[in-house]
Amino acid sequence: MQSYLLSRIGWGLLIILCILVLNFLIVHMVPGDPLHALLGDFPVPPEYAEQIRVEFGLDKPIATQLGLYLLNLVQGNLGFSFANRMPVLDLIVARLGPTLLLMLPALFFAAVLGIVMGVTAAPRAGSLQDSALTALSLFGYSVPIFWLGQMLVIVFAIHLGWLPAQGMKNMRDEYEGWDAVLSLMRHLVLPGFSVMIFYIAIVSRVARASVAEALHHDYVLTAKAKGLSARAILWRHVLPNAMIPVVTVIGYNFGHSLTGAILVETVFAWPGIGSLFITSITNRDYPVLQGIFLLAAVSVVVINIATDLLYALLDPRVRTSHESRR
Repeated sequence: MQSYLLSRIGWGLLIILCILVLNFLIVHMVPGDPLHALLGDFPVPPEYAEQIRVEFGLDKPIATQLGLYLLNLVQGNLGFSFANRMPVLDLIVARLGPTLLLMLPALFFAAVLGIVMGVTAAPRAGSLQDSALTALSLFGYSVPIFWLGQMLVIVFAIHLGWLPAQGMKNMRDEYEGWDAVLSLMRHLVLPGFSVMIFYIAIVSRVARASVAEALHHDYVLTAKAKGLSARAILWRHVLPNAMIPVVTVIGYNFGHSLTGAILVETVFAWPGIGSLFITSITNRDYPVLQGIFLLAAVSVVVINIATDLLYALLDPRVRTSHESRR
């Protein structure tokens, strides 16, 4: 198990390094000058502009800038934000909290509900319940998130007035204690549902297909011959053997979700990583973009490693096959 983990970590570090180099080059190929974000719209003396360019290392060749960036990265320095006038690490940490607050509950409930819906629908192929799951999955997967978010705002925030339209808190009122928690939960409902409906569609479809395929294995007939109930067979035997594809899609979506909620955060003015990504592109804030790319790469690699470990726990053949190749 230790060698299996070390091999996954080694490949993960190599992938992160390749992503860092590639993203650095892509970001610096984007048209525009980041000096505009530092100096603003007002004209300044050329000498001062050149001084700022030298101070931030923008006058050096791309290869030199890349080397300095990797060296600073090893020391825990992600750079300094041109537009926000603060260290990139502090800025990303401040924005990461709202994104996690939005994504983690949505992904958790999407995983639980998706698995339950898929497992209950798989034995009833062709039934009304199965058709309803198929329709819900197609809707959740195909509907544009930005359109769904705007429709939710129009219906529940503007017409009905039940829920707030944007932000994390009410700017006009100051709440404390449980009132602040309830206010935050009310602000979470619409963006959380917009995220959750998409992931429920994916997880439920994968769970249904995997469970339906597992129901045709020989161990199901053996369990029936032993007199086990259909519920016990489904939840104790079929589901554990069908979980690897489900774990794959949950792990992939979790790693992708940290920066994949850009449209949701934009529609609902949620102050997270997604909205920071959009403003950084507009301002050509290279260090922030590179920091977000680093966060995305690390999160995806870490979740993939955790998913591989779950594979080894769910199916010992994964672990033994790795050990046999050594």
